[in-house]
Amino acid sequence: MNKADVARFRENLLAEYDAVALYERLAKAETNADLAKVYLRLAETERRHAEVWAGKLRQAGQPLPPSAPSFRVRLLGWLAARFGTGLVLPTIVGIEQRANRAYDNQSDAVALGLPGDERSHARIFRYLARITPGLEGSAIARLEGRHRAIGGNALRAAVLGANDGLLSVFSLVMGVAGAARSTGEILLTGLAGLVAGASSMALGEWVSVQSSRELYEHQLKIEKSELSTDPEAEAEELALIYEAKGVEAQEAQRLAHQVVNQPTNALDTLAREELSIDPKELGGSAWEAALMSFGLFAVGAIIPVFPYLLWHGTAGIVGSGIASASGLFMIGAFITLITGRNPILSGLRMMLLGLVAAAVTFGIGRLIGVSLG
Repeated sequence: MNKADVARFRENLLAEYDAVALYERLAKAETNADLAKVYLRLAETERRHAEVWAGKLRQAGQPLPPSAPSFRVRLLGWLAARFGTGLVLPTIVGIEQRANRAYDNQSDAVALGLPGDERSHARIFRYLARITPGLEGSAIARLEGRHRAIGGNALRAAVLGANDGLLSVFSLVMGVAGAARSTGEILLTGLAGLVAGASSMALGEWVSVQSSRELYEHQLKIEKSELSTDPEAEAEELALIYEAKGVEAQEAQRLAHQVVNQPTNALDTLAREELSIDPKELGGSAWEAALMSFGLFAVGAIIPVFPYLLWHGTAGIVGSGIASASGLFMIGAFITLITGRNPILSGLRMMLLGLVAAAVTFGIGRLIGVSLG
């Protein structure tokens, strides 16, 4: 056993000490008793890991480092105690994401199944980060009927896509109009902005959705492999998630083992519960998302361009301004289906912001036009 191994054992032990201390602090700060039990179970797993590295240091005749938690752990624990665990969970998710790869190249850790435990913890914390704030806010409001029964994410994407198209092309054509260019040049610029912007949006959406699908596929492969090689660990992980939902520990264990013992349904259930993935959808079709993004941007972008097909000069500028202001008002009012705010105020705010942006670009265009002239 060389010095590098000893240093690695000590580093691993200190990391496990930190994990134990952090989870115990989260359990103490957590107001939900079921979630507190989950944190304590995670702390117990990390305590077993710590004993592995402590044993190796004893075998090497080395003293054990002090188990005092690091400053980061103390700070996170303090924040959780003062402001709730929901505040620190996103940070802990990032820590766990890095930690779950720490053991991958350590053969002794791999032999003991430690990398699988760490990946399990990372998935559990991703799940907890999603549900913890919701239990205190949005989920309660939904139960009380305060949120509209409407597809919020899809609707938001549709509204924002149309808004991006309208506002960006409106500002673009106003900038060109301010430079005193001809109606034909303004129209050409607007149509070019429509095509370029919609294509850019579509490509970005395709890349985003396709990357998500590939990530989900990779995660499912890992889940399938772990399910076949270590079903007990997967059952334990699933039981912790059920406990976080409020299921009694004994019942959670029974349900988890029942799921894992059914190979045809186990992967589907694990994907939905642990990863929040629908294995049949994997986030949807990248091509459908791209076409939808292209269409929504184009719908918004055509509004400020269309008046120039009917009128020329000042009439075209005024017509574009009126059409765009009306479109911005309708988009702002429509957004209230998501936000629940006053539609008139929201519409006026959106219209005002859009007109200010267009006025700024018009003024810049006028200055540049005069300068070039």
